[in-house]
Amino acid sequence: MRTPLIVLVSAAAGAIAAAALAPLASSAAPPPADAGSRFRSKVVRWEEAAATEHPWGEFRRYFTGEGAGVKDVFTAVAVVKPGEAVHKAHKHAEEEFLAILAGEGVWHLDGKELPLKKGDILYVEPWVMHGCTNTGSEPLKFLVVKLSGKGVPVPADPAAQAK
Repeated sequence: MRTPLIVLVSAAAGAIAAAALAPLASSAAPPPADAGSRFRSKVVRWEEAAATEHPWGEFRRYFTGEGAGVKDVFTAVAVVKPGEAVHKAHKHAEEEFLAILAGEGVWHLDGKELPLKKGDILYVEPWVMHGCTNTGSEPLKFLVVKLSGKGVPVPADPAAQAK
């Protein structure tokens, strides 16, 4: 059974609001391990999210794993330096939401480039090329929510089927 879209959008909206209201902090301790168990209701604060530094900026992981109706969940906030991108446009089997919390740049979506600004939310279907680049002069901050529904077969990559 597919998870209703309104549930997924509501979960993403809640995560967006929490991330937007989280204060910036200079150090972080990883959250308690949830390996092998389903998520439980809780708040993970900015300073508790597992932080990693990269040449392009900073990544903070909040929830990974599975919830009541979703699996392969990955939620994080990226802070991308001007002129940088987390990675080149890519594709994967999971559905994904990207919500812009601050900054400006360019969306890369299915071979097209579109302006990106604070307040935008991108939804990406499985196997669609996507990404974003910070073209502004300030850091670009976005929330990513990537997931698959439980009981829903992972869609096959159309490019692989065409071969």
